[in-house]
Amino acid sequence: MQKEIANQLLKIQAVFLRPDEPFTWASGIQSPIYCDNRLILTSPEARDIVESAIARTIARLYPQTEVIMGTSTAGIAHAAIAAHKLGLPMGYVRGSAKDHGRGNQIEGRLEKGQKVVVVEDLISTAGSCIEVVEALRAAGAEVLGVVSIFTYGMKKGLDRLKAAEVENTSLSNLDALVEVAAEQGYIAPEDKGRLLKFRDNPSDPSWRD
Repeated sequence: MQKEIANQLLKIQAVFLRPDEPFTWASGIQSPIYCDNRLILTSPEARDIVESAIARTIARLYPQTEVIMGTSTAGIAHAAIAAHKLGLPMGYVRGSAKDHGRGNQIEGRLEKGQKVVVVEDLISTAGSCIEVVEALRAAGAEVLGVVSIFTYGMKKGLDRLKAAEVENTSLSNLDALVEVAAEQGYIAPEDKGRLLKFRDNPSDPSWRD
């Protein structure tokens, strides 16, 4: 599944790999990869593969799930489609509470004690994902785990998830993506090591050497 999803992300250009012309993150870090999983929604074939995989993963790992919650904003549509496939209620969690109306941070009906799975589109350092889980826990939900479409597998993100006792399962990851990209000629075989070196320490620019 990991390589199939990676293939779809490359095919629809939701992921760009440019080790020789890196992208610049808001933090100033030079990155050889750019990922925009929102583009999955515009491709019927990729959308069906990804959303079906999310639904299957939830059903397999968390059959006791009562509610699916998406992360705002990129995870909302994926959570909605997966919930529809599973016949489950769905809601989403804002980055912060609204400053008007009822002041909700969690949208959709959620009862204390309900078993929840979070759907996230992308995990890098895991900060925003953990904030969503903590908001749900504070509201009394039992968060069974997170199902994400793609993860970089960065050490900082993995350490944060472990410390917060959050279980994440990603459909695909950078390792699988790099393998598929090299096999299909998106990158040169020698670039595989550079990309994985970036993953291990994004702040160290020596991956470009």
